[in-house]
Amino acid sequence: MPRNLDLTALRAFVTVAECGGVTKAAGLLNLTQSAVSMQLKRLEDSLGASLLDRSGRGIGLTASGEQLLGFGRRMLELNDQAFARLTGEDYEGEIVLGVPHDIIYPYIPPILRRFAAEYPRMQIKLFSAPTRRLREMFAHGDCDVILTTEDEPGPGGETLVRLPLVWIGAEGGTAWRQRPLPIAFCSNCIFRSGVLRRVNEANVPWRMVVESALDNAVDAAVSADLAISAAIEGGYPPQTAAIEHKGALPDPGETGIVLYMAQQGTPVAAALRDMIRSAYRAGGPGSAAELARQLTA
Repeated sequence: MPRNLDLTALRAFVTVAECGGVTKAAGLLNLTQSAVSMQLKRLEDSLGASLLDRSGRGIGLTASGEQLLGFGRRMLELNDQAFARLTGEDYEGEIVLGVPHDIIYPYIPPILRRFAAEYPRMQIKLFSAPTRRLREMFAHGDCDVILTTEDEPGPGGETLVRLPLVWIGAEGGTAWRQRPLPIAFCSNCIFRSGVLRRVNEANVPWRMVVESALDNAVDAAVSADLAISAAIEGGYPPQTAAIEHKGALPDPGETGIVLYMAQQGTPVAAALRDMIRSAYRAGGPGSAAELARQLTA
């Protein structure tokens, strides 16, 4: 006789596996820790297998748990897609997504296409601004969901992935060889203070070429080979590229991509949040490349 997995328990397991612990998973699921633990035990009992390795400080996955995680992600994604597709027309209105300009590509376009397909009567408004401005808007209730670039998440934030920063300059440019090092950052760039601190610690003399609150002024100076800047690996403005300095410049560090959604968010906001989470699972079925392939097929 066919046996069915409990999707509620499966969602608890996948969330615990992705968060690395019951406490954070309980917060994301809006459940108590004991409720999450009971769901995990029910799932293990139904399968007759241990899924979590609790022998160390943190929670790891057993071999059975690693195998179930892949199945679980796909099952939950299909469940959520089916539910959203069949109930999405019940939702009308507007949802505001805030994203810094330097992480719009490659993930956001396929997410927007998928959201529009599953919630055709919802209007999604994309607001692009620096992280500090987005945090202010979110605190005032002006955005439903935001992504930020931060070293550590603020209250309620969930780090989706950590990505390296790289030095960028004009394609084939030589500005990076100059001393003092010509640097361009907009005044409200979240990377600015940390990168400059690393430059100072490396005793590299530098000068600020651009003083502007606008990212396009920085992009213009860098693409003209008047200065260099730091950006998330893979997210470069037109006519710029990563600098192959072979150690001549200090490591600019890394940043986290952090997701925020209001605790009392709507089901549609929760669906958008889950789409974003799915897209940032590197190499998974919900990755940006796979989303783009599915939506353009």
